[in-house]
Amino acid sequence: MLIKGVNGMLTNKDHPDADLIEDIDEEELEKIVLEAQQEALQNAKNKVEKNVRVERWKAWLVAIVFVFSGFSFFLQTYSIPAIDFLITSSQLSKEEHIQLYKKSVVSIATNDSSGTGFSISDDGLILTNYHVIEDKQQIMVNFPDDGIHQAEVIATYPEIDTALLQIDGDDFPYLPLDDSEENYFKQHVQFIGNPLRFQWIVNEGRVINETFVNDIVIPVTMLQAPVYRGNSGSPVFNDDGLVIGVIFATTKNEEHGKVGLFIPIQPIIEKLQEDSLID
Repeated sequence: MLIKGVNGMLTNKDHPDADLIEDIDEEELEKIVLEAQQEALQNAKNKVEKNVRVERWKAWLVAIVFVFSGFSFFLQTYSIPAIDFLITSSQLSKEEHIQLYKKSVVSIATNDSSGTGFSISDDGLILTNYHVIEDKQQIMVNFPDDGIHQAEVIATYPEIDTALLQIDGDDFPYLPLDDSEENYFKQHVQFIGNPLRFQWIVNEGRVINETFVNDIVIPVTMLQAPVYRGNSGSPVFNDDGLVIGVIFATTKNEEHGKVGLFIPIQPIIEKLQEDSLID
C-alpha cells in the first residue's frame, strides 16, 4: 500500500487492504466544486420537474437562477462533499471550547511545505510530525493570537513520525495530553488543522480501529473523518478536550474508504519523558 502523508510527502507502506490515496490540491478542489455545482444544478432542475411539475422552460429558468445567485447559495442549500469540511468547521468554531483549543494550534511553514502543530507547554514546546520538518533549514510557527515565531528542532522520532520544536517565549497557550491508556475505538473525536491552505479548520469524526504501516513501529489509529493535505500534525481531541493523537497521513481502507491515520499520544509522551523533555 502507498500511504500519503498529509503534507504531501509520499512514503511506501505495506497493508493488504489499502490503496494509494492522493491528497486534494487546490486545482483538484476547484474541479470537484465545479462538478458538484453542475450536479447541484441538475438536481435542482430534476426536483423542480418532478415535485413542482412546472413546464420545462420554467425548470431551466430555476436552474439559471441557481447559477447566478452565487456560490454561497450552494453552500447553504446543497451538500457538496468537497467543501463540507468548511461548513462543519464554521459550525464547530462557534463553540466556546473549540475557540479555546484553537489558540494552541499553530500553522507550520518551511521553505517548501506547510503543516500543523500544537503547543504542549507554556514555554514554547511545539509537537508536530517528523515528515513536516524533515531536512528543513528554516521553520516558522504561527499562533492565531501569539503571532509568528522561528522554531528550532530539539527532538525527532522518525519511527513514530514525531518531532518536538522549541520557540522562544513564555505564557503560550497549550493543550493537555491524555496520559491514560483508554481505548477510544468507535468514539467521537475532533481535530484542528490547516488543510488545503485554510487555517485553523475544525472537524470531527469517529475512531475506527488500529492498523500497522511500514516505518512506524507502533500500531496507528484509523479515523473516519475528512483529512486533507496540511492536516499533518493536527491534534485529535476526545470529548474531554485531551489530545489523544496526532494526524500524520491518509489511506484507503477496503471497508471504510478514505480514512485518516493518527499516532496515539501515549507512545509520544513516553518518548518525551524518557528524554526528560516533559514531566
